[in-house]
Amino acid sequence: MSDAPLPQPGSPTPPIEISGGAAGATGHLSAPVVLLDDTFLAKLRRHCVDVRLDPGERAEASRDWWPLAMVWATSGEVGQVAGAVARPSDAGEVAAVLALCNEHRIPVTPAAGRSSVVGGTIPVHGGVVLDCTRLSGIASVDTTSGIVEVLAGTFGDAFEEELQRTHGLTVGHWPQSMALSTVGGWLACRGAGQLSNRYGKIEDIVIGLEVVLADGTVVRTGGQPRQAVGPDLTQLFVGSEGTLGVITRAWLQAWPIPSHTARAAWSFPTFSAALDAMRRTTQRGAHPAVLRLYDGIESERNFKVDPSKNVLLAFDEGDPAMVEAGMGVLREECAAAEPLDDALVEQWFGHRNDVTALEGLISKGYVVDTMEISAPWSALDAVYDAATAAIKAVPGVLAVSAHQSHSYLTGACLYFTFAGAVANSVTEPGAADEREAFYRAAWDAGTRAVLANGGSLSHHHAVGLNRARFVPEALGAGLGVLAAVKQALDPNGICNPAKLGLPDPFGGDAWPDPA
Repeated sequence: MSDAPLPQPGSPTPPIEISGGAAGATGHLSAPVVLLDDTFLAKLRRHCVDVRLDPGERAEASRDWWPLAMVWATSGEVGQVAGAVARPSDAGEVAAVLALCNEHRIPVTPAAGRSSVVGGTIPVHGGVVLDCTRLSGIASVDTTSGIVEVLAGTFGDAFEEELQRTHGLTVGHWPQSMALSTVGGWLACRGAGQLSNRYGKIEDIVIGLEVVLADGTVVRTGGQPRQAVGPDLTQLFVGSEGTLGVITRAWLQAWPIPSHTARAAWSFPTFSAALDAMRRTTQRGAHPAVLRLYDGIESERNFKVDPSKNVLLAFDEGDPAMVEAGMGVLREECAAAEPLDDALVEQWFGHRNDVTALEGLISKGYVVDTMEISAPWSALDAVYDAATAAIKAVPGVLAVSAHQSHSYLTGACLYFTFAGAVANSVTEPGAADEREAFYRAAWDAGTRAVLANGGSLSHHHAVGLNRARFVPEALGAGLGVLAAVKQALDPNGICNPAKLGLPDPFGGDAWPDPA
């Protein structure tokens, strides 16, 4: 076991400028707001050294990368403005803040990189935003076992750079939001990286957690390889989106930096045929780190090929013998497809983390978003056809497309993209309301189609506020079980209320239908 240098704390990247400036931003949502009086704020300062009350800082800390919230920003709004931003430096301060807020029934919204695209870090009821970015750095690395201990507020790019440069290791988790997101956010949302076929999703990578509960109790879960000591409490908190407690530290498994890489690309005449080749490859036991399929619309948009082509990209890294064996299986399953220049893979790598286009489109009045889900192999064709048709039928939709980005033994992830325009300009009277109503209609249509045809509600972007209305349908009676766990761990409901479809003790409709 060795100690590792600590990267400096990062800072969240604002998604879009707030019209009129952050200091003047107002809350868009109409749910009841819990105000903070001077007595509480004085206590908060005693429990946490760094508390921010500046209006601009509070507004910036109260928003994330949810595309609809970016639309609100063009009208000078955020979802809701927190009453204070607390920036703890360690788990002890996190515990003190939570215990204080629990005592006074003050809602707490954990946040760090604020890269959520579903409104997961919007403080719906105001209260305190718990900015965890000061909980930053690699605490220790067990190079023999391949275990890295890292604080939850560590940004992904700083984490991997330090881990690779100093220790020759990687955890292999590379989301598109790598420079925008933190380790704690990956865990809270059950995220996936672009190399997940090789390294797994974050729930496959995590070994143990340190979590602070609503009453300030600090618990540690897991930590041992495949231990059998009752239910896996680590997985209880992975994907809980800050509703059951605040993740402050994690133990993740790591691999040696890969010594060998390989890449290839093909074109298939249909999306379905390519899906089947991916299924056969995966079920034969081959797991190239990247296996991405783009439908004709996305193939033309991204690679300038004829829209009749459905482009499949493959990339792998690791031990030479393992990489060549897996790529050999893939080549056999793609033998009937048209080979393409593997430079397309490098082209994808060059642009895979680029999110700059989103701000430009929204600023011009367009509504753009993505919807990622998972489904069994047997249902993927039906889900693809039904969801694209349903979204396309929504008035105002200009384009809808999809790609497949993560493959597993039993199924895969489909990632839909849609764009629409329902107003002539951002400043047109009522434009923001029209855009919001369109956004909700497109999500309703696509999600209902996915669920009706055997797909899941989310694969890696989580639920947040945007998908909360679908959770009762997606979980059924399981929602009652989740609510019972929430009640046991957070009886006053202070932890990220109005998220994940859970009962909200602070009342009101968190995001009412604008129609």
